[in-house]
Amino acid sequence: MIGLLQRVREARVCIAGEVVGEIDAGLLLLVCAEQGDSEQQAEKLLTKLLKLRIFSDEQGKMNLSLQDRVATSQPAGLLIVSQFTLAADTSGGNRPSFTQAASPADGLRLYDWLVQRARSLHPHVQTGRFGADMQVELINDGPVTIPIRIAPAATLT
Repeated sequence: MIGLLQRVREARVCIAGEVVGEIDAGLLLLVCAEQGDSEQQAEKLLTKLLKLRIFSDEQGKMNLSLQDRVATSQPAGLLIVSQFTLAADTSGGNRPSFTQAASPADGLRLYDWLVQRARSLHPHVQTGRFGADMQVELINDGPVTIPIRIAPAATLT
């Protein structure tokens, strides 16, 4: 499973001019399920992003996680957007290949699972819409952008 995590001051997802998901300060997660992924990879990705210490503490050091911010009553939204293009393979020419992305059915199943699990662990979760033509607007904070890749189960040790 591939995630691209961005610390944001605000972010929103629009479809046909309508805002379908929006957060103030927090994290934007662009996520892609790959072939062979399961709920195990989604759980590891979610656990990592909730605990990743990428928010500034009182001394300005990146020392707080999304969960830490919630515990201290600071704004801390999570916006989850599906993006199969994260699985792009550009090694074979000028047209990206997406053969490593999960099938649409598996991608949707894992995306829905990830969103429901995130909502059970975090108080403010918003989403885009799987498979839709979305426009994502954000103000990146820092900027802080971190790629996260959780290997498929066959390669986990």
